[in-house]
Amino acid sequence: MAMNLPSQRGRGRRAPMADINVTPMVDVMLVLLIIFMVTAPLLTAGVPVNLPDSRAKPLDQDQKPVQISIDAAGKLFVDKEAVNEALLPDILSQIAAKADPAKPPQVFLRADRKLDYGRVMRVMGELNRAGLNRVALVTVGQDGK
Repeated sequence: MAMNLPSQRGRGRRAPMADINVTPMVDVMLVLLIIFMVTAPLLTAGVPVNLPDSRAKPLDQDQKPVQISIDAAGKLFVDKEAVNEALLPDILSQIAAKADPAKPPQVFLRADRKLDYGRVMRVMGELNRAGLNRVALVTVGQDGK
Protein backbone atom coordinates (compact mmCIF):
# COMPACT_ATOMS: atom_id res chain seq x y z
CA MET A 1 0.00 0.00 0.00
CA ALA A 2 1.41 3.26 -1.06
CA MET A 3 0.50 6.35 0.90
CA ASN A 4 1.52 9.93 0.44
CA LEU A 5 3.07 10.60 3.81
CA PRO A 6 5.38 13.52 4.45
CA SER A 7 8.94 12.46 5.00
CA GLN A 8 12.03 14.19 6.24
CA ARG A 9 13.67 13.99 2.82
CA GLY A 10 10.80 15.59 0.84
CA ARG A 11 10.21 18.65 2.98
CA GLY A 12 11.23 21.02 0.23
CA ARG A 13 8.83 19.55 -2.31
CA ARG A 14 5.38 20.93 -2.85
CA ALA A 15 2.30 18.74 -3.04
CA PRO A 16 0.72 18.45 -6.48
CA MET A 17 -2.01 21.01 -7.14
CA ALA A 18 -5.45 19.37 -7.18
CA ASP A 19 -7.43 22.41 -8.39
CA ILE A 20 -8.45 22.90 -12.00
CA ASN A 21 -7.38 26.19 -13.55
CA VAL A 22 -10.60 27.66 -14.99
CA THR A 23 -9.09 30.88 -16.35
CA PRO A 24 -8.42 29.51 -19.87
CA MET A 25 -11.92 28.05 -19.98
CA VAL A 26 -13.45 31.43 -19.01
CA ASP A 27 -11.37 33.13 -21.71
CA VAL A 28 -12.65 30.71 -24.35
CA MET A 29 -16.26 31.16 -23.18
CA LEU A 30 -15.99 34.95 -23.37
CA VAL A 31 -14.59 34.74 -26.91
CA LEU A 32 -17.46 32.44 -27.91
CA LEU A 33 -19.96 34.81 -26.33
CA ILE A 34 -18.57 37.73 -28.32
CA ILE A 35 -18.67 35.70 -31.53
CA PHE A 36 -22.32 34.77 -30.96
CA MET A 37 -23.24 38.35 -30.08
CA VAL A 38 -21.71 39.60 -33.32
CA THR A 39 -23.20 36.91 -35.58
CA ALA A 40 -26.73 36.75 -34.07
CA PRO A 41 -28.00 39.99 -35.68
CA LEU A 42 -26.76 38.79 -39.05
CA LEU A 43 -28.88 35.66 -38.80
CA THR A 44 -32.12 37.54 -38.13
CA ALA A 45 -31.71 40.00 -41.01
CA GLY A 46 -33.46 37.59 -43.35
CA VAL A 47 -33.49 37.30 -47.09
CA PRO A 48 -34.99 40.05 -49.24
CA VAL A 49 -38.11 38.66 -50.91
CA ASN A 50 -40.71 40.26 -53.18
CA LEU A 51 -43.97 39.22 -51.56
CA PRO A 52 -47.07 38.57 -53.68
CA ASP A 53 -50.14 40.79 -53.58
CA SER A 54 -53.14 39.66 -51.60
CA ARG A 55 -56.75 40.70 -51.33
CA ALA A 56 -57.01 39.37 -47.79
CA LYS A 57 -57.97 41.78 -45.05
CA PRO A 58 -54.98 42.74 -42.89
CA LEU A 59 -54.96 41.40 -39.36
CA ASP A 60 -55.81 43.77 -36.54
CA GLN A 61 -52.57 43.44 -34.62
CA ASP A 62 -52.68 46.63 -32.62
CA GLN A 63 -55.54 46.86 -30.19
CA LYS A 64 -56.50 50.29 -29.01
CA PRO A 65 -55.63 50.49 -25.32
CA VAL A 66 -58.33 51.35 -22.80
CA GLN A 67 -57.59 54.66 -21.11
CA ILE A 68 -58.86 55.24 -17.59
CA SER A 69 -58.32 58.70 -16.15
CA ILE A 70 -58.95 60.12 -12.70
CA ASP A 71 -58.83 63.90 -12.48
CA ALA A 72 -57.89 66.02 -9.45
CA ALA A 73 -61.52 66.13 -8.30
CA GLY A 74 -61.67 62.31 -8.33
CA LYS A 75 -63.94 61.97 -11.39
CA LEU A 76 -63.49 58.80 -13.42
CA PHE A 77 -63.20 58.74 -17.20
CA VAL A 78 -63.07 55.66 -19.42
CA ASP A 79 -61.77 56.54 -22.88
CA LYS A 80 -62.43 60.26 -22.19
CA GLU A 81 -66.06 59.57 -21.24
CA ALA A 82 -67.20 60.44 -17.70
CA VAL A 83 -68.24 57.38 -15.70
CA ASN A 84 -69.96 57.00 -12.34
CA GLU A 85 -67.78 55.02 -9.93
CA ALA A 86 -70.66 52.67 -9.11
CA LEU A 87 -70.88 51.68 -12.80
CA LEU A 88 -67.14 51.08 -13.21
CA PRO A 89 -67.22 47.31 -12.41
CA ASP A 90 -69.93 46.73 -15.04
CA ILE A 91 -68.09 48.77 -17.68
CA LEU A 92 -64.82 46.95 -16.99
CA SER A 93 -66.59 43.58 -17.16
CA GLN A 94 -68.02 44.54 -20.56
CA ILE A 95 -64.57 45.55 -21.82
CA ALA A 96 -63.09 42.27 -20.58
CA ALA A 97 -65.92 40.25 -22.16
CA LYS A 98 -65.39 41.88 -25.58
CA ALA A 99 -61.63 41.24 -25.50
CA ASP A 100 -59.88 38.23 -26.98
CA PRO A 101 -58.95 35.91 -24.09
CA ALA A 102 -55.63 35.13 -25.76
CA LYS A 103 -54.70 38.81 -25.84
CA PRO A 104 -56.35 40.91 -23.14
CA PRO A 105 -56.48 44.65 -23.76
CA GLN A 106 -53.82 47.00 -22.46
CA VAL A 107 -55.13 49.51 -19.90
CA PHE A 108 -53.50 52.91 -19.42
CA LEU A 109 -54.30 54.35 -16.00
CA ARG A 110 -53.80 58.09 -15.71
CA ALA A 111 -54.29 59.68 -12.30
CA ASP A 112 -53.68 63.18 -11.03
CA ARG A 113 -50.61 63.40 -8.82
CA LYS A 114 -52.59 64.99 -5.97
CA LEU A 115 -54.99 62.07 -5.66
CA ASP A 116 -55.04 59.79 -2.66
CA TYR A 117 -53.13 56.53 -3.24
CA GLY A 118 -56.11 54.53 -1.99
CA ARG A 119 -58.34 56.01 -4.71
CA VAL A 120 -56.02 54.80 -7.46
CA MET A 121 -55.67 51.40 -5.80
CA ARG A 122 -59.47 50.96 -5.69
CA VAL A 123 -59.60 51.46 -9.46
CA MET A 124 -56.71 49.03 -9.92
CA GLY A 125 -58.56 46.52 -7.73
CA GLU A 126 -61.62 46.81 -9.97
CA LEU A 127 -59.42 46.29 -13.02
CA ASN A 128 -57.97 43.17 -11.44
CA ARG A 129 -61.41 41.87 -10.47
CA ALA A 130 -62.60 42.31 -14.08
CA GLY A 131 -59.57 40.36 -15.35
CA LEU A 132 -57.83 43.35 -16.92
CA ASN A 133 -54.33 42.78 -15.60
CA ARG A 134 -52.22 44.49 -18.28
CA VAL A 135 -52.22 47.89 -16.58
CA ALA A 136 -49.69 50.62 -17.29
CA LEU A 137 -49.47 53.69 -15.08
CA VAL A 138 -49.03 56.78 -17.23
CA THR A 139 -46.54 59.34 -15.96
CA VAL A 140 -44.78 62.41 -17.27
CA GLY A 141 -41.05 62.11 -17.95
CA GLN A 142 -38.52 64.44 -16.40
CA ASP A 143 -38.33 66.42 -19.63
CA GLY A 144 -42.09 67.07 -19.50
CA LYS A 145 -43.10 64.62 -22.23
